Amino acid sequence: MAKSIFWLLMTIALSVASGCATPPKSGKGFTLPEGDAEAGKQNYISFRCNACHKIEGIDQIAAEGEEPELSIALGGEVTRIETYGELVTSIINPSHRLAKGYPVEAVSVDGQSRMTVYNDVMTVTELTDLIAFVQSRYKLLEYEITDYPMYGP
Repeated sequence: MAKSIFWLLMTIALSVASGCATPPKSGKGFTLPEGDAEAGKQNYISFRCNACHKIEGIDQIAAEGEEPELSIALGGEVTRIETYGELVTSIINPSHRLAKGYPVEAVSVDGQSRMTVYNDVMTVTELTDLIAFVQSRYKLLEYEITDYPMYGP
């Protein structure tokens, strides 16, 4: 009986373990080099990211006398900071996830992001610098842990 239970548990463990195998298109193990936030700020301006995105302290650009067509906020105080991988994906595959909190028609055309795809324009160094700059503009808000009263005797 004990032997049967052992083999049953081993079979279950192996089944679970094989289900956890990393798929070939996984991002596991993918890491870009560290970027330079100051160089990234220059990239943010030179690639005209500020035509559609706003970061505190950097003017948005628009046609003379007009408001920017789109103003998607980056940075600021947040309860969760986007991961490095999420920020990289947002730039190299902007249609992967559209900006939340904006009308769909304002950020996409036929389901595809209106953001320019820079994959054939931006170098990897420019990308890593830009990510370092954008990520540095976020500030994680600390939250108070709720003190729940004890219930029962």
